[in-house]
Amino acid sequence: MPQEQKSSSSSSDGDPQDVGQDRTGGRSTVSEFLARLEHFTWANYTLPMATGGLALLLSEENQGFTFRGLQTIGTVVYIFDLVIFSLVTAAITYRFNKYRGTLLRSVTHPTEALFLGTSTLSVASIITGIAKYGIPVCGPWLVTTFRVLFWIYFAVTFMIAVGQYFFLFVSPLLKIQDMTPAWDLPIFPFMLCGTIAASGAATQPADQALPMIMAGLMAQGLGMLVSILMYACYFRRMIQWGFPAPNSRPGMFIAVGPPAFTSLALIGMANDFPNHYNYFGDDSTTIQILKVLATFTSIFIWSLSLWFFCLAVMANIAVRKQISFHMNWYAYIFPNVGFTITIISVGKTLHSDGIMAFGSAMTVLLILMWLFVFYNHVKAVYGQEIWFEGKDEDFYVNEIDHAHVKQPSTVVDLEKQA
Repeated sequence: MPQEQKSSSSSSDGDPQDVGQDRTGGRSTVSEFLARLEHFTWANYTLPMATGGLALLLSEENQGFTFRGLQTIGTVVYIFDLVIFSLVTAAITYRFNKYRGTLLRSVTHPTEALFLGTSTLSVASIITGIAKYGIPVCGPWLVTTFRVLFWIYFAVTFMIAVGQYFFLFVSPLLKIQDMTPAWDLPIFPFMLCGTIAASGAATQPADQALPMIMAGLMAQGLGMLVSILMYACYFRRMIQWGFPAPNSRPGMFIAVGPPAFTSLALIGMANDFPNHYNYFGDDSTTIQILKVLATFTSIFIWSLSLWFFCLAVMANIAVRKQISFHMNWYAYIFPNVGFTITIISVGKTLHSDGIMAFGSAMTVLLILMWLFVFYNHVKAVYGQEIWFEGKDEDFYVNEIDHAHVKQPSTVVDLEKQA
């Protein structure tokens, strides 16, 4: 493996930083930690993203078999997610304020920019959690708040999806041989508008629920179609160059997400279709037809997520001793949340205890996986394996020879490097 390129990282006052080795003789532990935040990338939002997904999975509504206290456990996880999201947002805000130019570099860098979507995915988990944990115990004001947040999220994530893919397609560094499922992340947040609509449309007045469902359906459709186009590139990459590098393979689970969350959204939106309009005749008949179509279509699409899931499991097991912790480990959790909830939703629709039991077993596995990944996350922070020069997503890694390239200052610098 080629030796990683070193770069001269400097603080705002121009003094060299060598975080973790106190060469100044007087630098405090707090100062060292704050200096390390220069490498606090967008990928750190994968932690609240995965935690919020786990909270969604633990809600009583999304489980086939429940027990007393399950909703309380889910509420605690949801509150913990809010705390984590706030801390991550504070840390990345500090980075952008302290180290000038890092915001622009972060949204144009060919690797780090892909993870910008994890911040909005974290917001999607929070909005969805409002419907599961907030609205049932709060006043009607939260119903209106949910609706307003949905439409703001819808508009913002669409603009992000367009803008990010523009920079992705003009980047001279990122080529087809470097393709991983992370290329799907820019469209993923907009796609989750369907999941948000499926979770909260039933709480809305009938005249507000249908526009939300239609917008969610549109977003889910665009996200799934763009994902299919990305899958074509992904297949070509694997056929010609093989699987991604070992440390990129946890991201293979991202490919599980689009078909899984699409299946989940279709079932949820069909169940929440309002009995009010009679657009297609009697609404009771329309809803019955929608539920049948949604169930059959969801099973049809979900099979693709099952295939990607099995492929990702085998690819990761094959190189398990070569994988070191990176923030993409949280891909072991979030995409599989949609995969698991869909299993449970189909089990409920078909009144199958066996399918629901399988979903419950997957739930337990995801909880254990979250604990495992979080433990390694803390260990990596303490051991300077992340938030450290050359070890985060602000470096571009060539997937073929694993060569590192320091983050460029501007898009123009990208073209010069090419």
